Amino acid sequence: MTSDQWQTIRSLPHKTLSKLFEEDDNRVNTLGLEQAGLYFDFSKTHLDSGYVKAFEKLADDVGLSAKIEALLSGETINISEGRAAEHLAERGTGNETSVDNARALRGRMKSLIEVIDSGVMGEFTQIIHLGIGGSALGPKMLHDALKLGDEKYDLAVVSNIDGVALEPVLERFDASKTLLVIASKTFTTAETLLNAQSVLEWMQEEGVVDALGQVVALTADPEQAVQWGIDETRILPFSETVGGRYSLWSSIGFSVALALGYDVFEDLLAGAAAMDQHFQDAPWDQNIPVLAAFADQYYTQVRKCETRAVFAYDERLSLLPDYLQQLEMESNGKSVTMEGDPLELRSSPIVWGGVGTDAQHAVFQLLHQGSHLIPVEFLAVIEPGDSLNPAHHNGLVLNCFAQGAALMAGKKSDDSHRNYPGDRPSVTILLEELEARSLGALLAFYEHRTFVNAALLNINPFDQFGVELGKQMANKLAAEDGNQLDASTEELKKRAFGAE
Repeated sequence: MTSDQWQTIRSLPHKTLSKLFEEDDNRVNTLGLEQAGLYFDFSKTHLDSGYVKAFEKLADDVGLSAKIEALLSGETINISEGRAAEHLAERGTGNETSVDNARALRGRMKSLIEVIDSGVMGEFTQIIHLGIGGSALGPKMLHDALKLGDEKYDLAVVSNIDGVALEPVLERFDASKTLLVIASKTFTTAETLLNAQSVLEWMQEEGVVDALGQVVALTADPEQAVQWGIDETRILPFSETVGGRYSLWSSIGFSVALALGYDVFEDLLAGAAAMDQHFQDAPWDQNIPVLAAFADQYYTQVRKCETRAVFAYDERLSLLPDYLQQLEMESNGKSVTMEGDPLELRSSPIVWGGVGTDAQHAVFQLLHQGSHLIPVEFLAVIEPGDSLNPAHHNGLVLNCFAQGAALMAGKKSDDSHRNYPGDRPSVTILLEELEARSLGALLAFYEHRTFVNAALLNINPFDQFGVELGKQMANKLAAEDGNQLDASTEELKKRAFGAE
């Protein structure tokens, strides 16, 4: 059942952002929160004490505290698949047995990294990491964000089955110096295994005698990897209770830990653990993921916003919007409740975005003057990631701040073409420095925010059955069993592959 509290929330008065600032001199302090090297400014959202209290009552109605406790303690909360969601165990929170198991598996990963670094397996200088979805997007995003340019290994993450993605990597890499890392939770992912087979064939063509001896597998099904031909000493398992889009904390992060150093990976986990502790301890009105979810639900349910835009004013975070697309839309893109009843509320908004300042010259016209109300999230880093003239970084960050101010203030004009309505919301997340700890805390924030949104909607954020249908259809099309799909699809197949 949908909580009656939604009616109360929808009936609260709408105040403009300028009015909210006029009425509360302390608004920036109340809605500006710090944790683990990050500052979150929610003051340019339409949240006020009335909305926060109403959402707190909603949180009580849906049993948010109990749901958080169930997540943190490793209970079976993924009810459609009958298992827990234990990505937090990878960073030290959860069922004691699961935490101990994660720690042991992490020790195994560290040992393998030390062996590879020693040169015992070969003089590797290059890594090809193959995966798709969470098995690739998380590692690639981490590597882009944290690499300094002086790493021992050149890491290429390839996910797409399109040969145009893989072939250029093979052309520039040396087969004899390449470590192949295959990341697949089930070790049955068709795209990943086809790419892996192509890499092995390339190695053999280039004269590598024992190509499988240069392979490491990351999987929740070690037996499948053994059957595929990989020695068990080079298989790094992780728990099946760790979902793909939450798996970068597990052995799926191996390639990043190898390329950037194991200490970087440990710092990433430590930053996430700090946000976990904050999420567990802070009261609702000071709890950063919870407040973010309150704002999300206000704009989605009350203001009927269909999308949320994310713009990272740092080139190193260019993949963050893509990462959040999977995290949020795969988790909360549902149309039924935990009980299997039709969802009466709107589910996850469509997440999209880009990198500042590029995006300002592409999509910000719509944000400032379009007919859609789109909540915007800005991310900026205080410490520059380059050694060029400070004017570069200063201009970048000032542009970020200016956009948030302009969206809120707008600018009135008698010329309707030059009129900016303003009163458009944004959140700004400011990192002291982009390093492993702060990035770990940031990603854990987004995970917890996604979970709270799911709890408020009473949906299961840990299954993804919608992903499976397209795979099944692709397999059906590929099969030579006489089965046909709709006339349109059959015509497309004929045009691509020729008449049967």
